[in-house]
Amino acid sequence: MPEIPVPSRRGLLFGTAAIGAGALLTACTSNEPESKGEATNNAPVADDKPGKAVTIGFAGPQADHGWLNAINQNARSRAKKYSDVTLDITEGSNDTATQIGQIQTLINKKVDVLVVLPADGKALTQVGLQAMKAGIPVINLDRIFASPQAYRCWIGGDNYGMGLNAGRYIGEQLKNKPNAKVIELAGIDNLELTKQRTQGFDDALKNYPNIKKVARQAADFTVESGQAKMAQLLQAQNQFDALWNHDDDQGVGALRAIAQAGRDDFLMVGGAGAKSAMDAIKADNSVLKATVLYPPTMAASAIDIARALGQAKGVSGLAELEIPASLTLYSAVVTKENVDQYLPTGFS
Repeated sequence: MPEIPVPSRRGLLFGTAAIGAGALLTACTSNEPESKGEATNNAPVADDKPGKAVTIGFAGPQADHGWLNAINQNARSRAKKYSDVTLDITEGSNDTATQIGQIQTLINKKVDVLVVLPADGKALTQVGLQAMKAGIPVINLDRIFASPQAYRCWIGGDNYGMGLNAGRYIGEQLKNKPNAKVIELAGIDNLELTKQRTQGFDDALKNYPNIKKVARQAADFTVESGQAKMAQLLQAQNQFDALWNHDDDQGVGALRAIAQAGRDDFLMVGGAGAKSAMDAIKADNSVLKATVLYPPTMAASAIDIARALGQAKGVSGLAELEIPASLTLYSAVVTKENVDQYLPTGFS
């Protein structure tokens, strides 16, 4: 999962589905006729029709987590949609020096645009600056570089918004229950993203004075850690009403611990949007009732934007001639009522 915080509250809000550059933004329209003499924007915008050939270099970390693997899959499948796009994708590494070397190789190949999901945004800032100075625009995916000069556009998720929407959902389910108790199974505590998710969750719960968070454990985004830490929480808390788990991968382990303990006296909300979580929500046969998205479809949108940049085009629905500097995806809450809509975006 991402290690570096997203730019707090400064992005444009986007839905979770990856959408083509030609329809990336929907304009607000009016029934009023255009004023006489009003300027119109006839600048070229990207669409699905073949255009100038674009080579996109894609560099990400090692796909050792379901979400990261889905990032790579989204990038590859989106690139295949366009006959004018060639995707040069690296093997991926969590080693900073290795990933820097992979990106420098793409720079030396003189790709038209770079899409980079850094293993460590701060550590890879210099290579982002190197690409930009070489005239190669960089799409910084999710984990943000330390300097805005290192990228042309940032695209990513909303960690604070994940916690906020998880807290709001739980709050609405428990708002009429006196002295309600909730617990939290967080991610990795030394990551800024974990702090942001917890802060959003806590801020949302402040709107529900009848709810108190009584326990919290940090896990490691793995099935094994999720199971172990959840077992500890269950042993320490013999009664509570809701659980928020930051990550659906570790949630697999958490559900195992819950089943082993024979507990079904609370509701659970997951995080990220794994297919396994969505399947469980649809089946409605466990404590898991919702998950809050952190969409890997951001990688597909990054390919759309990279193609538009490579073809020197804007995006439909914007008056501006250029693409935005940042795009923040929205953390939607998936429940039994809307799960069919989001199932195609679920990752394994």
